Amino acid sequence: MKKDIACIILAAGKSTRMKSDYPKVLHSLCGWPMLGYILDLVSELKIKKAVAVLGYKHAEVRKLIPSGIKVVIQKSLLGTADAVKEALPQFKNLKGHILVLYGDNPLLKKETIKGLIKYHTENNVAATLLTADVHKPAGYGRVLRDKYSSISGIVEEKDADDYQKEIKEINTGIMCFKKDALKSALGRVRPNNRKKEYYLTDVIAILYKQGLLIDSVKIEDINEALGINSREELAKANSVMQERINAKLMQQGVTIIDPGSSFISFGAKIGKDCVIYPFTVIERNVTIGKRCQVGPFIHLREGTQVGNDAIIGNFVELVRSRVGAKTLVKHFSYLGDSRIGNSVNIGAGTITANFNGTKKTETIIKDKALIGSDTVLVAPVTVGRKSITGAGAVVTKKVPDCVTVVGVPARILKRGKNG
Repeated sequence: MKKDIACIILAAGKSTRMKSDYPKVLHSLCGWPMLGYILDLVSELKIKKAVAVLGYKHAEVRKLIPSGIKVVIQKSLLGTADAVKEALPQFKNLKGHILVLYGDNPLLKKETIKGLIKYHTENNVAATLLTADVHKPAGYGRVLRDKYSSISGIVEEKDADDYQKEIKEINTGIMCFKKDALKSALGRVRPNNRKKEYYLTDVIAILYKQGLLIDSVKIEDINEALGINSREELAKANSVMQERINAKLMQQGVTIIDPGSSFISFGAKIGKDCVIYPFTVIERNVTIGKRCQVGPFIHLREGTQVGNDAIIGNFVELVRSRVGAKTLVKHFSYLGDSRIGNSVNIGAGTITANFNGTKKTETIIKDKALIGSDTVLVAPVTVGRKSITGAGAVVTKKVPDCVTVVGVPARILKRGKNG
């Protein structure tokens, strides 16, 4: 990205319409905070200078901001123009342009924003808006045009009259400005709306009255315009993002039997020729190797790793566990904080008791072990290589290699050739 492009990320708002005590931008979308998608976008665009404007519960939001992005606090939430004004002093030496993004617009695509920046910088305009044509534009600001079809302003819906509410072209909120034009116009913004806030959108009418050129780029995928202000909009955005995630995985060689019932978080990695069965939940930072079968009705929680050619299916939950290649965990099992080797067979009903009421500890099952049905492994515990646990065994002590243990508590019944 050009060096004369900087970015302001607006992420100061509350969750008023979401009826939440959490900052709005920290609400999760397919396992990742919506602000996280914008931060990732800025990174992908390789914008060197970026500032995030935080406000409501800023200490919580700040934890998500990477070190390369400057943080500015908007002490009083007086609107988007005030937030941008707070950020501008961070760009004293900038001679070029400023891109304004919002922390509650997680569905934006890199290609779209690259196109907006390219159009803006190549056409020598004071401001370029990202707009969209929406059949039912309720909730969005409307783009106003003069008799020559030039953009003359933006009106927020709550301030729009009946005629303006019929306009189908909406403002997504995403804009590019010449820095000097933006700085000059911000000083003229007044709180002349019903909420007594300073709207960044008012800058457009000010630039128009100054005779400066304003243009727009329209979004092709209307879903990108979806800003999130309610739980309903969050659910809709989650569905859109899930569809994108699943589609990308299928393009990479993963079979998803029913994408509508496969819930795979942003950041999960799945190898080619895997098969994902219905009603499967795969969280962020889960890694699955090649040629695995996963599901149905399973939950792979954050931090889980599954090796090549493994089968994880039918009412299984794994958390912070590593499962080796060609291992089978096929029925009704919970494996938490476990390190499971290659070619292990985990029988139906196996449970790792990984929490003693104070801390969580680890279970280790070595290569080619056979864990009998309804085995309870009381961590911390190790089951040796090629060892067997009998059905219903409760394993409380280390099991050596190549032995069979049975009972409650489990004891050695016999030793193998190498035991």
